[in-house]
Amino acid sequence: MKVALIHDWLVTNAGAEKVLKEFVELFPDSDVFSLVDFLNNEDRKKILKGKYAKTSFIQHLPFAKKYFRYYLPLFPKAIESLDVRGYDLIISSSWAVAKGVKKNKNQLHICYCHTPIRYAWDLYEEYTSSLKQPKKFFVEMTLKYIRKWDINTLDRVDYFVANSNFVKERIKRIYKRDAKVIYPPVEVDKFSLNLEKEDFYITVSRLAPYKKTSLIVEAFNKMPQKKLIVIGKGEKYEYLKKIAKSNIKILGYQPDNVVIKYLQKAKAFVYAAVEDFGIVPLEAISCGTPVIALNKGGTAETVIDSINGIHFENQDIKSIIKAVERFESIEFDPKKVRGSVFRYANFKDRFMTFLKEVLNEKS
Repeated sequence: MKVALIHDWLVTNAGAEKVLKEFVELFPDSDVFSLVDFLNNEDRKKILKGKYAKTSFIQHLPFAKKYFRYYLPLFPKAIESLDVRGYDLIISSSWAVAKGVKKNKNQLHICYCHTPIRYAWDLYEEYTSSLKQPKKFFVEMTLKYIRKWDINTLDRVDYFVANSNFVKERIKRIYKRDAKVIYPPVEVDKFSLNLEKEDFYITVSRLAPYKKTSLIVEAFNKMPQKKLIVIGKGEKYEYLKKIAKSNIKILGYQPDNVVIKYLQKAKAFVYAAVEDFGIVPLEAISCGTPVIALNKGGTAETVIDSINGIHFENQDIKSIIKAVERFESIEFDPKKVRGSVFRYANFKDRFMTFLKEVLNEKS
């Protein structure tokens, strides 16, 4: 089968790109399509095995490398402009518009859905409430247009695959479609067990507002005797450096080998985001490092209270402090913590089993 892989945009190496990497390895002769491709050489080798994506017209618009998200109103037309007519199987890795790529009746389209478009659906109020006119009016009109387009293009997807039960429920609620749950890949062997833990906590993520890293930093500001390491870059980076007290180190971006070292040595990984799934907490668990996480979204499924971590119920400073205090009253066995992660291995096998079922159903 001739395979086309559709990805929303290629600018960094995050959770969705780990899934794309698996698809590229599963289908080495496939072609990759994306709105834009601005990967650096290192990430291109990791994710695409050195390939370049076939991109939309947005790739060539002014200042696209830095500001391509400003072209959001053009995203639907851009994804529809990608020519995938010569392919038998289309696999979209979609959290925005990739699922809306055009297909014909003889093509099979499987959408691996990380989430329906967050800012048009679940986070619509959060994205628009703080805006001032006239920007607010423009953004609201754009998101309403994208919502309508998102629903009108549902018939372009033959099968939905959700990355968690949390996202499966979103797909059912928003799209009125069923989805098969196949958890994203966790490279368990890359994150080896470490039994010796040191006296610090860690959090790793893009420093975007919805990740709520600032709540974790503010909580540890109130616990000056406890050390926290923050790894990641993003729009909140400078703010976090400004507010962090001396017990907190904001390290910014770090290469994989440094991240792994900290994950292995930390006494616990702290996470406050409502994640669709959340691969990084499971990478910590692979190191035998327990996770302190919100009991909502993906981490409600992957963190098993008192086995590989503990939950807290609310995205606020008080809840995080109480969770850290509770964590310190429980003794975790790093071997048992790591043992809980193996059900998320073998992504390729799980996806190919599903694909074979679909092809048998079609034949």
